[in-house]
Amino acid sequence: MAAATHDGRFVLVVDDDDTFRSLVSEILHRGGYRTRGAATGEEALRVARKKRPSFVLLDVNLPGMSGYDVCRELRAEFGEQLPIVFVSGERTERFDRVAGLRLGADDYIVKPFDPSELLARVDRFVGRAQAIFSEAATSPFRLTKRELEVLDYLVRGFTPKETARELTISRKTVATHIQNILTKLDVHSQAQAVAVALQSSLFDFSTRDSESGERSRAHSR
Repeated sequence: MAAATHDGRFVLVVDDDDTFRSLVSEILHRGGYRTRGAATGEEALRVARKKRPSFVLLDVNLPGMSGYDVCRELRAEFGEQLPIVFVSGERTERFDRVAGLRLGADDYIVKPFDPSELLARVDRFVGRAQAIFSEAATSPFRLTKRELEVLDYLVRGFTPKETARELTISRKTVATHIQNILTKLDVHSQAQAVAVALQSSLFDFSTRDSESGERSRAHSR
């Protein structure tokens, strides 16, 4: 699968209500954003994988794949750089909000909402995401935060299965990240990727060795 291109002002609006999607898109267009609507979770994932959004406005209750499942998939694939804000109704229970936040959503906005409130939230989260994305783009090998995390575990001797467990993501997602890492590092195996990491300044091994030594001394007491 080809990597998604990044558009710094592209908002994905996920809701099965056509009128709501049109209204939100109009508000965002006035704020200078480009939008794409999706009526289902499956459609939202297809759009995001093709063209990485800079912000996702996600309805909780979707036909078929739930908003929570979509959030989990997006967070696993795109990491923390992608802002995800749930849209909920006035009678949404507190438990549902907590569940969404635990899955990785950045915030909630409750219907009905003021257009200026929506734009303010989008501006804030997109600005933060662009700063993170710019930092990743100028880092060695242009690895994303999640790819660096996966590579870090590989360097430490974790298997892909163990890495998936530590990061609470699927093995399939880890495999995708590893393939992206190999491509960006221009190598053909995990062992070669680890070798490149060891020879570069991607990680502060002196600090890690120091911390490891402290743990070893603590266990020996």
